[in-house]
Amino acid sequence: MDKLLRLGQVADMLGVGKSTVWLYARQGKIPKATKLSKRISVWKQSDIQAFIESVSA
Repeated sequence: MDKLLRLGQVADMLGVGKSTVWLYARQGKIPKATKLSKRISVWKQSDIQAFIESVSA
């Protein structure tokens, strides 16, 4: 099963700020977050890892 990452974890993996993560999601660079509740959004770790690999390739 894929690990779910919170906003801060995604920002740390990408080396950017939290607002940049939301910008990337809006621009379609990374997948949109899945809402677990009104205030909790998560991303699949494999999706973020695939984005990192595609940028560094």
